[in-house]
Amino acid sequence: MRTVLITGTSTGIGQVTAKHMASKGWRVFATMRNLEKKAPLEKMLRDAGIAEQVIFETLDVGDPKSIETAVSNILAQTGGTLDAVVHNAGVAIAGAHEDLPDAEIRRVMETNFFGVLGLTRALLPTYRAQRSGRIVCISSQSAFAGQPANSIYCASKWALEGWAESIAFELDPFGIDVALVEPGPYRTEIWQGSERVTPPGGPYTPWVRLVMRGADAHADRHARDPEEVAKVVAKALEAPLPKVRYPVGFFAKLDFFLRGKLPSRMIRRGTTRYLGIPRTR
Repeated sequence: MRTVLITGTSTGIGQVTAKHMASKGWRVFATMRNLEKKAPLEKMLRDAGIAEQVIFETLDVGDPKSIETAVSNILAQTGGTLDAVVHNAGVAIAGAHEDLPDAEIRRVMETNFFGVLGLTRALLPTYRAQRSGRIVCISSQSAFAGQPANSIYCASKWALEGWAESIAFELDPFGIDVALVEPGPYRTEIWQGSERVTPPGGPYTPWVRLVMRGADAHADRHARDPEEVAKVVAKALEAPLPKVRYPVGFFAKLDFFLRGKLPSRMIRRGTTRYLGIPRTR
C-alpha cells in the first residue's frame, strides 16, 4: 500500500486531498497542528467507508520538534519508508505591507516556506535510502504574479517555487521527484479566515478595503470545489514522471500562460481595473 504524509488536513484542500487519496487506496497520514479539529475529516472518511485508510498525527510545521516527532511516529508505522509528502499547510494575512505586524509576516513565511523546508529535510534521509520519493507542494496562482494587499503570501509562494525548482537538481540522482500544484480561487477557509489588516485612519485602509471588496466578489463568482485540486494532487503523486507545475483552474492557467509575456505594469493595470480599484496614474 502506497503511503503519503499530508500536512494541514483539518480544512480545505488538505482535508479533501486526504479523503481523495484514501479513496484511491493510499495509506494516508493526515497531519494537523491540533487533533481536536480532526472531526470533520473523520466524518467524511466514515461516510465514505475509508476511515481505516487514514492515520492522524499531530504536526506543526513551524515547530522543528513537532516535525521530528511526527516523522519518527509515521516511519515507525511504515517500517521506515514513505512514498510521498504533500506540503499543504498554509496561512495568509491581507493588507498593505507597511501595516502588517512583523510577527505575522514571519508566521506566514515560517508556515508556507520554512515549514516545507524543515519537513522535507527530515524526510530526505528516508527518501535517499529507498532511492525514491515524491514531494508535492501546494503552491498557488499567487506564485505567477504579484497581487494587491497580498504581498507576504505571494512572497512565500514565490520562495517556495524557487526552492522547489532548485532542489529538484540535487534530488534527481536519488530518484526523488518534486512537483508544484498551483490552484487559483477555490472554496477553502484560508481567504475568509485570514486576518485583514485595515487600521482605522490608516493611509492604506481605504485602498485595502477596495481591494478586499473586489477580491471577495471575484471569489464569490469564481471559487470552485477544492476536490478538483485533490484530483490534480493525485495526478502529481501517481504519474510515473510528474510535471514540475500543475496550474489548477482557469485563472491559474491564465496567469501561468501570461507570466513573462506581458509587462508587469500592464498586468498591474489590468488587475486593478478588474478589481474595481480607481486608477491613480
